[in-house]
Amino acid sequence: MKERAFLLVEDNPMDEALTLRALKKHNIANNVVVAHDGVEALDYLFGEGAHAGRNTEDPPAVVLLDLKLPKIDGLEVLKRIRANEKTRLLPVVILTSSKEQRDLLEGYNSGANSYVRKPVEFTEFAEAVRNLGLYWLVLNELPPATGETS
Repeated sequence: MKERAFLLVEDNPMDEALTLRALKKHNIANNVVVAHDGVEALDYLFGEGAHAGRNTEDPPAVVLLDLKLPKIDGLEVLKRIRANEKTRLLPVVILTSSKEQRDLLEGYNSGANSYVRKPVEFTEFAEAVRNLGLYWLVLNELPPATGETS
């Protein structure tokens, strides 16, 4: 079985670089796909737009989803993921700077598997990303990809 990709949905170049650096530092998720806005994330997941023709039968292992995104915000991306039969079981972790209680509640109400606030300090951020990667890519039992059978 091929290693599934890790989808990072992040519009802030600094946070993207920190996340990729932390993943690389801990040898987690060699296959990281980055989407810089909500439209790009949905296009990747559903094989549309710039990602037309992508094999959607090979979903990412986990989506790290920022909330404050251009074009389509993270909560709407999450709602669309949950509304589609092919992606409704896809693990989605909200990784955000938001300290808003309503974002936390709406994230879980919309079907997030986890909600993590981005630590400010790089060492804490790197440790949080390491823990996310280890849990979601190593320890967590993923649902089978669409089309896979047991």
